Amino acid sequence: MTLKGLILVGFIFALYSCGNKKEQELIVRENSLLEREKQFQDKEVEYEKLLKMKDSLLSLSKVKDTLPKIKEWPENLKVAWNSKMVCRESNCSNYVIGDQRTETWEFRSDSTGMYTNVLSNNEIKRVFTGQYLENKIVLDSAKEASAKNKIKVSVVLDDIKKNLIKGTQTITGQDNCIAKFSVELTPSNKK
Repeated sequence: MTLKGLILVGFIFALYSCGNKKEQELIVRENSLLEREKQFQDKEVEYEKLLKMKDSLLSLSKVKDTLPKIKEWPENLKVAWNSKMVCRESNCSNYVIGDQRTETWEFRSDSTGMYTNVLSNNEIKRVFTGQYLENKIVLDSAKEASAKNKIKVSVVLDDIKKNLIKGTQTITGQDNCIAKFSVELTPSNKK
């Protein structure tokens, strides 16, 4: 081979090897770019999942905001109270004007709501559902069915002081007779 031929073959070989090196670099770059695109797609899928989770949490919080809040009695009511009740008005045969009763009342609240337990001789006699409206306590019992009669009892306590609560208890009997009692509550010494 001549010197010219050798130079030509060397030049072609050098050109071929340079082109091959460039082609390999392009393949490596292309593979790197494909890997980055795949990572980006994975992050995009993860981002979409996070957005869906955020939306579901927001919708849960909106539902939670529409649920009624658990209300509680004021702290000063969360003690046992001695009650003194005197019948002031009655057209029921079971209740006579001047009748007196004493019980223990406990203002309670939990996830089911606000209620008041009425105890006599340490046994629950009646449970009222309750509401605290500004400076008034409203208590209501569902109709009670006993062997003798069906009655409905409601209480409005509208004179609330630190150590004395006053109001009226109304009892409606099965014959729609009504008996009204004055109610006085004082804190019990028992804790």
